[in-house]
Amino acid sequence: MNVYSEIFTVPSSAIDERNHVNNLTYLQWCLDAAEKHWNKFAPSEFQENYVWFVLNHSIDYKAASFEGEELKLITWVDKNEGVKSERHYKIIRIKDSKTLIEAKTVWCLLNAKNQRPTKITDEIKSLFQ
Repeated sequence: MNVYSEIFTVPSSAIDERNHVNNLTYLQWCLDAAEKHWNKFAPSEFQENYVWFVLNHSIDYKAASFEGEELKLITWVDKNEGVKSERHYKIIRIKDSKTLIEAKTVWCLLNAKNQRPTKITDEIKSLFQ
C-alpha cells in the first residue's frame, strides 16, 4: 500500500475560540494531504485528464490538539471500485503518539474535460497500492 505522510506544527491560524484546533481544520488538512498524495504519484497526464470529487466524509475526533504541537498526518487509499475511491486518514500527536482523528473520504473520479464520472483504471489503482 502506498502511504503518504507528513509532519507539521499546528499554526495559530488553526486554533478556534476553545483554544484547540478547529474541527474543520482537520478536514482541510486531510483534503490537502489527499491532493499532495495524488500530485506526488500521478503523472502529469493523469493530473490533466482526471479530477477527484468528494462524495462524503466521515471523521472520528478522538482528542484535541493545540498550537505548537507537532503532528503526523497519514493517508492511504483503501479500495477502488468503479468510479469510487475510499481514502483513509489518521492524524497523530508525535509527543505522545495519541491518535487525534481517524477519517475517511469517498471520492469519485471525474473526466477533467466533461466532468463526468469515469472508471478508475488499473493504472490509477496501481499508483496507490
